[in-house]
Amino acid sequence: MTDHSTLFDLAFLLAAPFWALLILAPGRRWTDRIAASPLPMVPVLVVYLALAVPVFPQLWAAVSHPDLAGFQDLLRLGGGAGAIWAQVIAWDLFLGQWMYREARALHLHPLLMGPLLLLTVLLSPIGVLLFLAIRAATVRRREGGGAEDRGRTTG
Repeated sequence: MTDHSTLFDLAFLLAAPFWALLILAPGRRWTDRIAASPLPMVPVLVVYLALAVPVFPQLWAAVSHPDLAGFQDLLRLGGGAGAIWAQVIAWDLFLGQWMYREARALHLHPLLMGPLLLLTVLLSPIGVLLFLAIRAATVRRREGGGAEDRGRTTG
């Protein structure tokens, strides 16, 4: 049986090359194709399953009747902590891919997105919240600019 520590480490190692592409090679055809695919998450989700299946009763108890004590008990299990970690890694990658695609569609500069994606790898709630604020401001500015232009031509 594979060691929990090895699987824990493997979860991030499997995602890291995709993060590197999103951050360091934006706009490349290969990066755009990878960012559009759900496949980069699959190996991390396989690691999740390898960790989650052996502790499934405890995992199910923690998620079906969530309370702090139940999650603390789950995290004391090597497979439980590793499964939660792999789930976070897969979810973060999903968010990073979405952020990358949105940034490309909005023409946000890679020098802005690189640090935001790095922050998302490390502390996803902060990175995602900052991205959402920038995204909203960008969309609002573009929609507002269009309304002002229309107002000048008709007024």
